[in-house]
Amino acid sequence: MSAIVIGRVCVKIAGKDASKYCVITDAADGSYVEITGPKALNGVKRRKCNISHIEPTSDIVKIKAKASDEDVLKAVESAKLSDKMKAGLNL
Repeated sequence: MSAIVIGRVCVKIAGKDASKYCVITDAADGSYVEITGPKALNGVKRRKCNISHIEPTSDIVKIKAKASDEDVLKAVESAKLSDKMKAGLNL
């Protein structure tokens, strides 16, 4: 079972969004996934991301593939993860 699944909450470990949480919204290809914060929640824009630049967490939100930012935000709030995702990691 792979840790890289749609709806998995991850931490960005590289790039300008390092130490911020994101959600996987789609598997782009073998080494890339599409992620979002969503931007309204913590500033992470929807984009492709190399899987070596994210660290999966144990949290998963229930979303469909290619879910909109509004749907992701609703799923994060219903899973009671919005405070955690706003704060990010203190590295």
